[in-house]
Amino acid sequence: MTELRSFGGLLARDIAVLARNVDEFLLRTLVQPALFVFVFAYLFPRMGQSVGGGGGRDFASVIVPGLVASTAVFTGVSVVSLPLAIDLGATREIEDRIMAPLPVWAVGAEKILFGALQSLFAGALVLPMGMLVSATAVSVHVGSPLLLVAVAALACLTSGALGLVIGALVRPDKMGLVFAALVVPLTFLGCVYYPWERLDVVPWLQVGVLANPLVYMSEGLRAALTHGVPHMPVWTFLGAGVAFQIVMWTAALRLFERRVAA
Repeated sequence: MTELRSFGGLLARDIAVLARNVDEFLLRTLVQPALFVFVFAYLFPRMGQSVGGGGGRDFASVIVPGLVASTAVFTGVSVVSLPLAIDLGATREIEDRIMAPLPVWAVGAEKILFGALQSLFAGALVLPMGMLVSATAVSVHVGSPLLLVAVAALACLTSGALGLVIGALVRPDKMGLVFAALVVPLTFLGCVYYPWERLDVVPWLQVGVLANPLVYMSEGLRAALTHGVPHMPVWTFLGAGVAFQIVMWTAALRLFERRVAA
């Protein structure tokens, strides 16, 4: 019971700090997806610019779930990795947290959970924003709320764990380089702007992108949110999502314990 109260206290403290800086969080989270939706789902159809061969009619229904997935994933990565790298740096502020009556791994798990909650919040904001900004109707149809909850949970928890891995491995002064090398490839090869099925024109790439966890989150949200947009079979993206979840959490907590003990 003491450990549970301590875990809740750490989480409540982080939420309180976030609430005081919510304007910065919103600015950091929403600017990029808002620009993508504005240009591709609003401006291009208004100009008559063809997008994906469909004049933009279907592209909004493809890109909005993809942007929700990418926003959720990279929000979790960013809000966990950089603060952790700083805490583990020269100031060693992480030592204040590990003094709580908790196992070291539980302190890392709290960081993952806090990152996941921010990811969920960011994704929940991007979805209605995309639907409002788009010049064409976004075909949103939640056929299975349970599937939506499962995909959202996998996306958010995986993003928090990936953030812990990066924060435990990378120094603060190298974080910008890592994000530049990580975010762009994962996004453009993460089926954010196109369904995975359409990559069949480049078979080697269709196979290669399966190593990208964002692919399964984008495809999963299309399956859960849109109607008539091609997507992977449910068992494929859920199975891969669970596998990435196990790998990421195991690696994240072990690396975190190792860095704290160093």
